[in-house]
Amino acid sequence: MQSPNTPEPVESGDAPHLTRTLARAFADDPMMRWLFPAEEGRADRLAQWFDVMLTHKYGPLGHCEHTGAAAAFWTPPGTAEQHPDEKTLARINDLLGEHVARLGEMLELVGKETPQEPHWYLAVLGADPAAQGHGHGAALLRSGLAKADAAGLPVHLESSKQSNLAFYAHFGFTVRGEIHVPAGGPTLWSMWREARA
Repeated sequence: MQSPNTPEPVESGDAPHLTRTLARAFADDPMMRWLFPAEEGRADRLAQWFDVMLTHKYGPLGHCEHTGAAAAFWTPPGTAEQHPDEKTLARINDLLGEHVARLGEMLELVGKETPQEPHWYLAVLGADPAAQGHGHGAALLRSGLAKADAAGLPVHLESSKQSNLAFYAHFGFTVRGEIHVPAGGPTLWSMWREARA
């Protein structure tokens, strides 16, 4: 019998559970609180946000895994960046409302700082707070890092939670720079890990 924190590929029927898990995981994330500042209904909007990310972006293009209480979305190099279709854009506009411009500002800043050399990108890693400390996030991180290492490629991520930097440093990541999002936005730490043999 598999351990509850053994990574498995995300299947289409996993979305409702995973998006709720990620909504709980990112409830106190500075970037998510800036994009979704209204307390009322934030959990529902976050779940819908991660549903858009999973079903329209990282599910089709990336490598998505989950455990019983966590999920990770990765993109390997060479993944063509697709512009969202009208239906997806409408969902994003509906979710963010008057704050949709914030997303554009943030993505533009992040795009300028994205490393140009081929790498794996860790877009999302989150564990249900009730299960944190039980190895779910570490198991998912190790799984993705093993794939990047097997390909001989480094890994890049951004974190908007300073408290997570030590966790990533434990796995060999170093801070490459800081991205300061304007208009009261958070600081993003750009992190990098070289491939390991």
